[in-house]
Amino acid sequence: MLPDIEIARASKTAPIQDIAVKLDIPADALHPYGKHVAKIDHDFIAGLNGRSQGKLILVTAISPTPAGEGKTTTTVGLGDGLSRIGKRTAICLREPSLGPCFGMKGGAAGGGYAQVVPMENINLHFTGDFHAIGVAHNLLAAMLDNHIYWGNELAIDERRVALRRVVDMNDRALRQIVSSLGGVANGFPREDGFDITVASEVMAIFCLSRGLADLETRLGRIIAAYTRERKAVTADMLKAHGAMTVLLKDALQPNLVQSLEGTPAFVHGGPFANIAHGCNSVMATSAALRLADYVVTEAGFGADLGAEKFFDIKCRSAGLAPAAAVIVATARALKMHGGVERANLAQENLDALEKGFANLERHAGNVKKFGVPAVVGINRFGTDTDAEMELLVRLCKERLGVEAHVATHFSNGSAGSEALAHAVAAIVDGEQNGAATFAPLYPDAMPLAEKIETVAREIYGAGGVAIDPRAAASLQSFEDMGFGNLPVCIAKTQYSFSTDPNLRGAPSGHILPVREVRLSAGAGFVVAICGDIMTMPGLPRQPAAVHIGLNSEGLVEGLF
Repeated sequence: MLPDIEIARASKTAPIQDIAVKLDIPADALHPYGKHVAKIDHDFIAGLNGRSQGKLILVTAISPTPAGEGKTTTTVGLGDGLSRIGKRTAICLREPSLGPCFGMKGGAAGGGYAQVVPMENINLHFTGDFHAIGVAHNLLAAMLDNHIYWGNELAIDERRVALRRVVDMNDRALRQIVSSLGGVANGFPREDGFDITVASEVMAIFCLSRGLADLETRLGRIIAAYTRERKAVTADMLKAHGAMTVLLKDALQPNLVQSLEGTPAFVHGGPFANIAHGCNSVMATSAALRLADYVVTEAGFGADLGAEKFFDIKCRSAGLAPAAAVIVATARALKMHGGVERANLAQENLDALEKGFANLERHAGNVKKFGVPAVVGINRFGTDTDAEMELLVRLCKERLGVEAHVATHFSNGSAGSEALAHAVAAIVDGEQNGAATFAPLYPDAMPLAEKIETVAREIYGAGGVAIDPRAAASLQSFEDMGFGNLPVCIAKTQYSFSTDPNLRGAPSGHILPVREVRLSAGAGFVVAICGDIMTMPGLPRQPAAVHIGLNSEGLVEGLF
């Protein structure tokens, strides 16, 4: 089978105006970026308010492993499958970060014959949204330091600067730095650091805002620092939020592209679900729901991270109610959760598959706690055996009470996801539709520490939490400031229900250690940083970047 990039390059991509017509988007509402990408005009988006909404379908997954799960690929494949069976469908994905593209994880445009295109553009600079987000964030950081330099009228305590700078690249050398060295002309030296752009609160705000006015209001609420009396200093107090909004004005318009089979796809926003809320933008999802009858979206990593935050943060904030969920699983990954080494995954091992099934069982149970009906999408790899597929389907029926459908969209496009599409359509069109029964995991009024413990016990299977005393004091201060009603965003490893990335399967009784908490007042949640998770990843020993370059014809090589 051809590499992803060659499949994408060989596809017959329609002009973006033809894709827009499928959703009744007029040509004058498009801001084209070449022939195959366009942004959707703010005025057109605003004009959609009041329209009836379509059905929202979440694609989530088991805990990721190096064996691969194919959640984005399944999201695209399911969207194409729904289109194939005659449903007016749109796909909503996150934009890839350059950090993983040149690091280890790779892009986020799907794969095989279930991709969104043009994949090279999407996986690289695309329409410049991430650059705009990074510049807006760093403008606030620059204005904060500039304010201190020119007299510090707001009496900012330089020891209590809360805002780190960002860059969209994995760079461990920037995690902790000392800034403003070199003499009095450069300001006051202090400890500082960088996060990756997708972990920025500006990214979270970008993805949760409902329009430009909401964006500016949320940006103004960002807490950049504190005074000696520990009073918050916000972006609006620094008079930075207006200029930040200007930088983000065009970026906030959703990006429209297409799948290989011509299904419209909105690719917009891109926070990581292990350190942020991990969903594409509310602007894109809300627009898609008013333009299509079925909207397929994804949330990052496994259901313990992405789906929980999708339900508890995005849906709570935006008033969304998903009709159904698809939990993506592979025999390969479940065998790894059952103890098989990566080198041996091509060999049939039904015992390990059944042992690793506990991971899928935990995730399915978690989705059920939100009142959302689910099906399992088994993303079949070429080395999977019929016996493994039959076992997975049977276990899903007997132990989970849910349907499982084997899908081969990676190799066969929509023809390989048609059965899964019929199953999902039957749920969202029938009495099982979860929109009427959906509810977040915890109420707004619950104290912040109890919210963290609720997620730990109910979703991770933990026996409890261990909150660092300084973090506990911060949580109390957040409540004293009036932020106790916010949801929590747990930042932890994506590879395990615990904070130990090597503890696969479905561990129970472990303790969730919370080492730090951060208030994202503009985004509207409190981040709890657990275990050894970093908000600035590092590159692996062999970064993907070493294999990427241009060939003699000027075409990109090595990009998947």
